[in-house]
Amino acid sequence: MIDLGISKLALIGAVALIVIGPEKLPRVARTVGALLGKAQRYVADVKAEVSRSMELEELKKMKDSVETAARDVQSSVESGASDFEKSWSDATAGLDNEPLREPTEADAMNAIGQGVYPVYRHPKKNFRLKQKAVPQWFKARTGVRTRTQSGAARVARFRPRPSSKP
Repeated sequence: MIDLGISKLALIGAVALIVIGPEKLPRVARTVGALLGKAQRYVADVKAEVSRSMELEELKKMKDSVETAARDVQSSVESGASDFEKSWSDATAGLDNEPLREPTEADAMNAIGQGVYPVYRHPKKNFRLKQKAVPQWFKARTGVRTRTQSGAARVARFRPRPSSKP
């Protein structure tokens, strides 16, 4: 803003003290300070608005460049796909059209040496069998419930017994 040194500020203060008087000087100083604060806030708002508009412009440019890059990639993928379709149709033109079938285990076993992986078979494990294999003494020691019990029966089981003293 304005470059004022200490000597200039002292000179302005002395002139203001003589012209305005010592009684009105604090009120005038507050008013000048408030006006300077408003001016600084206005300048900061203008700077922020300018920077926002510049950022918005940069984002628009970046958006346009990304969109053009996406279009280029899409066109290259489409051209690659069409080239692949042409080469696939040329490669399969001489083959007879026999329908595909599900591979069997025999096919998988024959093709293991050729780099084809075997067909997945479910291991047929049952978690209930594993639970039953735990010994009863271990279940009793660790507190595993072996029999079902209703909530009411559990409450009745652990309810404190009334004392038989009259």
